[in-house]
Amino acid sequence: MGKYSVNKQPHDVLLELAAKFREIRKNQNLSRRELSERSGVSESSIKRFELTGKVSLESLLRITHLVDRLLDFENVFSKIESNYNDVEKLFSHKTKRK
Repeated sequence: MGKYSVNKQPHDVLLELAAKFREIRKNQNLSRRELSERSGVSESSIKRFELTGKVSLESLLRITHLVDRLLDFENVFSKIESNYNDVEKLFSHKTKRK
C-alpha cells in the first residue's frame, strides 16, 4: 500500500483517534489540565496525543477510561471467526461413490 492507497494507513488512524478523543473530551467539558490531574497522564502527553495521535497505550487507556470509553477497546484483538475450517473440511473429505 503506497501513499495513494484507498485503505487507511496507521498514521491516518492515529489522527482520527486523536480527533475523536479531543471532541469527546471537549463535549464533556474537560480541560487537558483536569484530565491530566485525574488520570495521572501528563498534560504534555495529552496535548501530543491530540495533535499527533502519539501516546503510550497505558496513557491512552487511562485517559479513555476517564471519558467513559474504555470498553471501546474490548474488541480490538478479539478472535475473528473464520470460515477456513469449514472450507478445509470440504476439501479434506473424500467423496463417496456408490
